[in-house]
Amino acid sequence: MAEGEGLLSVDYEVSGRVQGVFFRKYTQKEAKRLGLVGWVQNTSHGTVQGQIQGPAARVREMQEWLRKIGSPQSCISQAEFSNEKKIVALEHQDFKILQ
Repeated sequence: MAEGEGLLSVDYEVSGRVQGVFFRKYTQKEAKRLGLVGWVQNTSHGTVQGQIQGPAARVREMQEWLRKIGSPQSCISQAEFSNEKKIVALEHQDFKILQ
């Protein structure tokens, strides 16, 4: 972690063609690559939502990935982020796909 950089927690919801295109699997893979923890799940209204936690710079990278990249077959129309807050310790052990 860079000096002076704290931990962040942020919730997200991604809209578009994000279900049935391995979006959750790729989200988990990218989060783990960045050393982030949290979770991801499909919603009943066709979006994907979750939470990411980790060093601020890595969380920002993940936000950019959720906005613009996603899984190869996805088509992201919108990514919304909410409840951003600084945290003193991670609240998750790893990054999970919830059912």
